[in-house]
Amino acid sequence: MTVPKDTQKEYRLHVLKQLQENAKRLESLDYPGCKATFKVDQECPEPDPHLKVFYFDIDNCLYRRSTMIHELMQQSIRNYMMNELGVDEEEAERINQGYYRKYGLAIRGLVMFNGIDGMEYNRMVDDSLPLQHILKPDPVLRKVLQDLRAKGRVDKLWLFTNAYKNHAMRCVRILGIADLFDGITYCDYSRTDTIICKPDPRAFEKAKKQSGLGDYSNAYFIDDSGNNVEQGLNLGMRKCVQVAEDHHVDEILGNVPMGAIVVNSITELPRAVPELFK
Repeated sequence: MTVPKDTQKEYRLHVLKQLQENAKRLESLDYPGCKATFKVDQECPEPDPHLKVFYFDIDNCLYRRSTMIHELMQQSIRNYMMNELGVDEEEAERINQGYYRKYGLAIRGLVMFNGIDGMEYNRMVDDSLPLQHILKPDPVLRKVLQDLRAKGRVDKLWLFTNAYKNHAMRCVRILGIADLFDGITYCDYSRTDTIICKPDPRAFEKAKKQSGLGDYSNAYFIDDSGNNVEQGLNLGMRKCVQVAEDHHVDEILGNVPMGAIVVNSITELPRAVPELFK
């Protein structure tokens, strides 16, 4: 299917306008936690066998799935495929779901088999989401994370996401918690060979290396994906928590694995791992 040039032009102009609005709103934030206090791309420290790290997924984890950001992102992906790949909506949905099911991330398949530019995809899809109209500062979550840091039972709070850094940092800045983390491991969409993402064990090794973790037995992990949580358990992480809002589990991302602790919301973390809050 060939996309009419006027339709494609209109799509690109709409995305550009949204990108400009997003950037303007992000820079205007002025409340606690809206600025990160860590360097996004840090040098890897020497692994510390005694270091304790808590790894946090972002999407549908730090904010609730009921915000419908996931559904908005899926529509953004379909719009991109329809306008940039020239497929109809049904085919776009088929491709998206196929890659999502197989790789846990549509962009991985698109880069490998459709020859797209990962960074341009990120700009047109993730960066164009109007997150500022959906997310807002979360004082309850902020208090939970502050308490976790204050108790000192873990040495680092580390973001671990399949998103690219732009989207990841936008989320935590808008939520007002960007100053409570020590670093981030994100999915590098600029790679032109293989994009490595959770639940691939290489993604976990990357997070381990970047955070300075010496032993998985000193790691805690929270995610909404059963497949990711299962991988964490398989690697020997001390405790893995799965967020299942209203008991909803995305079967594509895997059911709750044996050994996982289940919570309805990340704000239930003190109940899930009480030893870290004493």
